[in-house]
Amino acid sequence: MNIKPNLQFSVLCDDVRREDNGKFILLGLFETINAKKFPATHSTLFVVNRWCKGEGAFTQKIRIVNTIDKTFVFQTEDQSFELRDIDSHHTLVSRFNNLLFPNSGKYWVEVLLDGELMLNYPLILKQMAENSNKMS
Repeated sequence: MNIKPNLQFSVLCDDVRREDNGKFILLGLFETINAKKFPATHSTLFVVNRWCKGEGAFTQKIRIVNTIDKTFVFQTEDQSFELRDIDSHHTLVSRFNNLLFPNSGKYWVEVLLDGELMLNYPLILKQMAENSNKMS
């Protein structure tokens, strides 16, 4: 019998490293991407999800959805994981490369468990001023 797990956290970041002792290091946590023009390509981002307090075999899927027309900027294939017992946890790291964002505005990062939406949160794409020197 499966016991549906809790999503302990979901984080957007620039990079993920793993120490020899197994600890994850998340670098550059963010919720906004600045771009000089649109459509804009963002080279790399990571979504890190930790599942806990469940038991059984599950699949996760991550989607990034444009709120204007509900199209997917990207979605992962199903990502399988297993929790052996209620005290287990599993961390899934997903890397997204060269994402094309057609316009500025709000996008949703959606996390699905076995096809059911468990969490969504905003990712904001902003147009930078022409004279700005900020990096995206």
